[in-house]
This record gives sequence, structure tokens and C-alpha cells, in this order.
Amino acid sequence: MADLSITATSVVTVSGTVIKKVAGETIVAGDAVYVKAADGKAWKMQADGTSEESGVGVDFGIALNGGSAGQPILFQVDGSVTLGGSTTAKTTSYMVSAAAGKICPQADLISTNKITYLGYATDAVGTFVFNKKATGAVV
Repeated sequence: MADLSITATSVVTVSGTVIKKVAGETIVAGDAVYVKAADGKAWKMQADGTSEESGVGVDFGIALNGGSAGQPILFQVDGSVTLGGSTTAKTTSYMVSAAAGKICPQADLISTNKITYLGYATDAVGTFVFNKKATGAVV
């Protein structure tokens, strides 16, 4: 499998908590993002980065809108969201990918990637339920 193909214009919250931050870099709706402790801004997550970039010890979730550095970003941290892309129904382990901001099935992680669970899909059209855990552990 590969990173989820998300339709940015179709990403919408269904239920849950939404946080507003300023983007630290260009972010697209559907990107996995975290709040960097040093500056309080939203940045793209990645499994092959630092522990913080994989979500350890910081708020993280999925961006609901896009924007360039310095623009406001809304991101969801719990509940459920429509990703507007192709997911596999009942896949229980969607994770932060090694590609910045992307989401992948657990099987796509390699031995140097950190394990950060994001959630699971309930259907094949992108309905996604959060079940987050940033473990800090490496595959």
C-alpha cells in the first residue's frame, strides 16, 4: 500500500475537538500536523524525524484546511473526520508516514520509523476515527 490519497477540498470535521494554530510551513488539508514546542506553530509530522515530529509530548492531529507559513491552520485532534480519499474499511492502524504530513497503513513503516497511531477507517471513502498514540518507539 502507499500513503493515503486525500482530497484536500473534501476534508471536513464530523465530530471532535478542533485547535487553531499558525502554520510554521505550507500545510495542506489532510496533512498530519503537530504543534512544535519551540514556537507553538503547526508543522507536518513525519515518522522518520525527531520524537517531537512524530508527536511525542505535543498536540497533534489532521489539518482541516491548508495555508502557507504564518497563516491560520485548524486541525482536529479527536473524534472523527472525513478525509475525502480512499481508505480501507476497518483498517485499524493508520499511522504517521515517513513522508512529511502524510498518513499510511502500519505495514508501510520501515525499521527506522517511529510508531505514531492516528486512527482507523470505518469505510472506503475516507471516514476516519481518531485513536491517537505517539509511542516514540521505532519499528
